[in-house]
Amino acid sequence: MEKTIKMDNLLSLKVAGVIDNAPANSNFPLKIFVSYITWKQHPAQYGYENDWEAISSSHQVFMLLPPDDAVSKIDKQLKNFSSKHFDNKGPAKRFEFLQPLSSLHFDTRFVNTLADHITKMATLRTLSFIGILIIIMASINFINLSTAQSVGRSKEVGIRKVLGSSRAQLFIQIMGETTVIVNVAAIIGLFMAKLTLPLLGNIAGVPASVNLLSAGSLLCLVCINLTVIILSGLYPALIVSAFKPVLALKNKITAASVGGIPLRRALVVAQFAISQLLIMGTIVAVNQMDFVNNTDLGFNKNAVLIIPGSNDQNSLLKMPAFKQQLLQNPAVKSVSLMSDAPSSDNNLGTNFYFNHTVNDPGFIAFLKFGDDGYFKTFQLHFAAGKGYDLSDTMRQAVVNQTLLRKLGIRDDETAIGKTIRLEGNRWSTITGVITDFKTNSLREIVRPIIMFPAKSLESQIAIKITTKNLPETIASIRGLWEKTYPEYAYNGFFLDDSIAQFYKQENQLALIYKIFSLIAIFISCLGLYGLISFMVVKRTKEVGIRKVLGASVSSIVMLFSKEFIILIIISSLIAIPAAWYLMTGWLQTFAFHITLSAWIFLSTIALSVLIAWLTGGYKATRAALVNPVKSLRSE
Repeated sequence: MEKTIKMDNLLSLKVAGVIDNAPANSNFPLKIFVSYITWKQHPAQYGYENDWEAISSSHQVFMLLPPDDAVSKIDKQLKNFSSKHFDNKGPAKRFEFLQPLSSLHFDTRFVNTLADHITKMATLRTLSFIGILIIIMASINFINLSTAQSVGRSKEVGIRKVLGSSRAQLFIQIMGETTVIVNVAAIIGLFMAKLTLPLLGNIAGVPASVNLLSAGSLLCLVCINLTVIILSGLYPALIVSAFKPVLALKNKITAASVGGIPLRRALVVAQFAISQLLIMGTIVAVNQMDFVNNTDLGFNKNAVLIIPGSNDQNSLLKMPAFKQQLLQNPAVKSVSLMSDAPSSDNNLGTNFYFNHTVNDPGFIAFLKFGDDGYFKTFQLHFAAGKGYDLSDTMRQAVVNQTLLRKLGIRDDETAIGKTIRLEGNRWSTITGVITDFKTNSLREIVRPIIMFPAKSLESQIAIKITTKNLPETIASIRGLWEKTYPEYAYNGFFLDDSIAQFYKQENQLALIYKIFSLIAIFISCLGLYGLISFMVVKRTKEVGIRKVLGASVSSIVMLFSKEFIILIIISSLIAIPAAWYLMTGWLQTFAFHITLSAWIFLSTIALSVLIAWLTGGYKATRAALVNPVKSLRSE
């Protein structure tokens, strides 16, 4: 308390209090609170403007409301406020509204204003939906396998009934057995979840500190257990408890007695439809993320080291000398002082005027500021003209092709020599037209861009380096930074890593799809194995007669195989439309995306058939190799 902290080599702040650390999942991961009046007292350094036209996500307003209908009232007042101050003032439509703090964690409309772990609600719904499908598949397997095995315990049921057991008691017994199995599985699952929880941070951003034994987690587990017990145990319990004791004791209970094949076929079709849906989703997600990670961005992102600096006057004055020292390093190819990289989460935009017109063109241009080395460092391509000269002011500019197209200009060369002006600034001459590059993530369209030199805004350093002896080069650059700016911490990062953060959740989702697909395939194989087992039991005598009459092993295998091949085709007819609908919607969230093609669906069907052959073919082959005498004696 009362000690002093110096921030940005500018502010001397007295410690007035100490707050508890925020939890890992907080949307307020705050380390230091600085009074807002302090920010206002340094407008040049922190971008504070007392102007209705300047709206920035750097400034947030939080208010505690009374527990009534205040939200709707204030939203109505804000609408009138917006009309008063923003209508007929530029091409942008601006308005204010209240956003509940509880929704901030899931709201991606305003990018990221507080924390670095915003999660899309659609992602959580997708994962929950997949989890439900997996549970349904597991329950289907339990039904198929338990009813197939119930024939073997028919004598036990007959004896229990003869000794006085009622149907209700047998029903409770079967449900009890199911309950024990499910609860044991839940305990094993809980231990597995505890062991794998640290790994979830790599695929889903889940903090390792999550408490699996919290009241909410245990309540969820109990609800899942009860659901699985009912889904899995109800049908087998009703079937087994209904056995006739006389038939049971005489071993007259057959596969036909425990229900026909149609229900099991329908269940297996449902299983394979789910697994095919997940496989198709995985293929689409993996291909889309491969496209995203390897697409041509219009500039070179490789081996570009970026060091964020400060925009205080003393720091900016050192920048040119620091740049020249970097260029003396033989491992450094080029250096640029800039506001931000070509592709970033920067959304700085404004209205503008073109070629001495008095009216703006009706759309916003987005701004990039960098020195004359910007184009070489990022290897941007010129469609016409060249970059601007070294300058301290915005007397020259470079624009991209999208801006010209929105102005109705098709010939890039005709734009060279024209002028462009921002609100309140002088006219600048256009010296070059840049080929379009991806200005943000691939979820967004390419924006109209104007690029200027502006020393007061060039607080970041981009360094193009060779990849040979990379650790030594980075260490050398860091040493030079710490010597030049001893008051600032080194926070260098590579541009390709920064761009990868745009798609962190999508890449994680693609990995999760892979894992769930493997689980779904495994469960489908169990389900198919259960169906083939049931069919083998039901047709034991038929197999024996066929072999006595000269049927070969291959013909008997084909007899069973055609059953599951037909089921796979039926499941494909269900899965393909569902996958097409769901993945088309997901791809539409990207402005640039792959096209769904037939090979995705055909390869999934082929994979399903192969898996079915490996699973069902094994059981069918074993049935075909059984001695026919043994088969005929079994009934």
